[in-house]
Amino acid sequence: MKPVRIVVIAKAPIACFCKTRLIPALGKQGATELAQRMLARTVASALAAGLGTVELCVTPGLQAFDWRGLALPAGLAWTEQGEGDLGERMGRAAQRVTAAGEAILLIGTDCPALDSGLLQRAAAALQGHDACLVPTADGGYALLGLKRFDPTLFDAMPWSTDAVAAETRQRVAALNWRLCTLPTLHDIDEPEDLAWLPVELRAGLTTSTQTHP
Repeated sequence: MKPVRIVVIAKAPIACFCKTRLIPALGKQGATELAQRMLARTVASALAAGLGTVELCVTPGLQAFDWRGLALPAGLAWTEQGEGDLGERMGRAAQRVTAAGEAILLIGTDCPALDSGLLQRAAAALQGHDACLVPTADGGYALLGLKRFDPTLFDAMPWSTDAVAAETRQRVAALNWRLCTLPTLHDIDEPEDLAWLPVELRAGLTTSTQTHP
């Protein structure tokens, strides 16, 4: 049984750098605060899953932003995403982890419903499958689990479109890999997605449109 590493692909909660599509609904401050809350929730869920190492793979890098100032829990592994598009950054992480003999669960911070139980289910699925996918309602995915690496899962992917999950499934099938698909969840990316935001993350957030980008 391969050890499983959860790698969180994380953007720093900096105004106008993250969650920019939520600024019309929440303002700059509200969108940034929500990004920080979602990051903290994701880390907590990953640690609570108890699967092994939880790695925060960040941008900007550790010297360019005060990540320690976010007071995230101790015991995290820290790496930097580096340059390139999302596929290049995720692909490097997946290649590095699988080359070290671990399975990987690649996740972002946009999906509060991706809790510790679902992370455990994804890890369990990798015992009998080569890959695991948690699709999102917008056509992307909240989690990609892999026991081995192939660059076709990351190269020239139509990121930020509704074709990402379907294209990923097709590419996994082309590799003749066994894929487990778990239930579809909702990302929080657009103002209309806020309807899926848990009450505890919504409490106290600015919801006016007085602050504009």
